[in-house]
Amino acid sequence: MPFPYRVGRTRGGAGPRAKHDPNSVAGLARGRPPNPGRYGGFHHRCERRVRVSERLQPGDVAPGFELPDADGAAVSLASLRGRRVILYFYPAAMTPGCTKESVDFEGSLAELDAAGVTVVGISPDKPAKLAKFREKEGLTFPLLSDPDAEVLKAYGAYGEKKLYGKVVVGVIRSTFVIDAEGKVEKAYYNVKATGHVERLRRDLGV
Repeated sequence: MPFPYRVGRTRGGAGPRAKHDPNSVAGLARGRPPNPGRYGGFHHRCERRVRVSERLQPGDVAPGFELPDADGAAVSLASLRGRRVILYFYPAAMTPGCTKESVDFEGSLAELDAAGVTVVGISPDKPAKLAKFREKEGLTFPLLSDPDAEVLKAYGAYGEKKLYGKVVVGVIRSTFVIDAEGKVEKAYYNVKATGHVERLRRDLGV
């Protein structure tokens, strides 16, 4: 059964002004041709309204979301409440830097899990590609698909960046630690793939 398509709505539902709000995710999307945000019958949902360029700070409420995993099953941030969550946003599966980062998370998964930390990766890749990536690298934690970059934008992890000396628009490699109550504990932007997991573990004391 298809999931309800909801973008830029709060838990209590959005009024008619939400679609005209330039600060809402829906409002940001109005600058491009309409896109229902559907993939394979799954309708993702992003619940926090922010500007694309806005960056999250420790203490902020983490934007809620619901996205498909590599198998097409729905995973929401709310379903992970009660444990600390590492959300890492990466540009593309099966590329060198993203593979290094993901494999490093997998290598530290036992220690992180023992410390009460859940790891979740998010990228614009579609579920089929994520499934291949998971199988190829032996990844056992959730990989979520955000093909329209709505959640990436809500976390400030999508926008202008430098790539080989040129300014381009795309995914900004970023990691967030969300506490058990759903608030941002740590926010890392423009991270380097190599050594990032080791640094994160030091910061978390794991």
